[in-house]
Amino acid sequence: MESPDSLFSGNSDALCILCRGARLLCGKQRCPVLVKFYSNVRVKSLTDSLSIDGSTPPGVFVGRIGYPYVSVGPLIPPSHGDTTLLDTPEMWIGKSIDDIVDFRSQLVRGKYLTHVRDLESSHIIEATREMALSASPVDVEAEFLKKPRSRLVLDDEVQPFGPTAPLKKIDLGNTKFDQRMEKAYNDTDMKARDAVLELYKKGTLISSIQKAFSVGSFGEGKARRFVPTRWSITAVDSMLGTNLMEKMKDFPVISGYLVFESWQLDNRFVVLMMPRAWSYELIEAWYPNTVWNPFGKDVAIMSSSEGYEGRTKYAEIGGCYYAARFAVNEYLVKERRQARVVILREAHPGYIMPVGVWNVRENVRAALKSPARKFSSLDEAFEYISTRLVIPKERWIKASDVLKNTLYQKGLEDFFK
Repeated sequence: MESPDSLFSGNSDALCILCRGARLLCGKQRCPVLVKFYSNVRVKSLTDSLSIDGSTPPGVFVGRIGYPYVSVGPLIPPSHGDTTLLDTPEMWIGKSIDDIVDFRSQLVRGKYLTHVRDLESSHIIEATREMALSASPVDVEAEFLKKPRSRLVLDDEVQPFGPTAPLKKIDLGNTKFDQRMEKAYNDTDMKARDAVLELYKKGTLISSIQKAFSVGSFGEGKARRFVPTRWSITAVDSMLGTNLMEKMKDFPVISGYLVFESWQLDNRFVVLMMPRAWSYELIEAWYPNTVWNPFGKDVAIMSSSEGYEGRTKYAEIGGCYYAARFAVNEYLVKERRQARVVILREAHPGYIMPVGVWNVRENVRAALKSPARKFSSLDEAFEYISTRLVIPKERWIKASDVLKNTLYQKGLEDFFK
């Protein structure tokens, strides 16, 4: 059996070897290596083989290492039935870190190396695409060149990985395509962006669109290609968010200050909407002993923002920025309103390991589904926010471009009051 230490991949190997989960030298409340290790123990006997037989959720993964040559393949659990929950982040709000790690640890990732433009080179690639287009779990039998091996990969963009192994062959049971996906796949004259927008309009899950996008299912003819999973997640969030944002700008601004909130996995999210023309900012505060601030003595705060015309450069915060922006614009378009929006996120020590961008998207969505608290001024709104978040108002303002602009620069709205 593998030791916990061999499962960790990162820059803290020496510290982990010294600690071995007993003294929590990283400062976290629980050891993420051991969380993953004990989850692996529960499925070890089922994955200690050169073959696997189970129902994919459906799930697929496209790596990015070595691009433009990437590893493509399915995510397969060693069990049959309705495994949808294992790879559907929209269903994970309210689940614990242990639950999510258990879901991911069960999914054995098969890998087949190919060029991003080589979409028809083998049966494995065709089968992987069929899975991504499926409407329900698909029975799969797979053979590997080596036994699946598990490592703990910490990444804030994608969900934790399960065991991985290079694929030798794969066979699928009966596959029932999602008709919306199949139509977009068969239309080789439709741009990928238009396919994504059309599928969202028809109610397709964001995670399902992202999977199909990643395996080159959309786009014009020869323009189709594999897209690494972490890139496809952000690409879909960005395309949908940008489209919704342009619609949102046609609507009148909200009439007061609105505050929404969601608390999950020791993350606290507060969405503040202000009666001003669109601008947007995501501010993240990582407490000491959290995964991205493991050895700091102070809270680490960073932000990314945009004005009315949007951004021209990739956001410093990364994919979380676009996931949250999509969720905000989804809400505003539904309400037929426009607002200036600042999202405040506190990541506390109980957030021992990252679980993916979905955590931000779905938490903001969850917050916006709850009743808003309404206030007549920014001061009143922050008086309430200060009872929900630990970091004081002054520090949030210091870290924020949008809040400073709102406080110290007048907009057209101020002259027509």
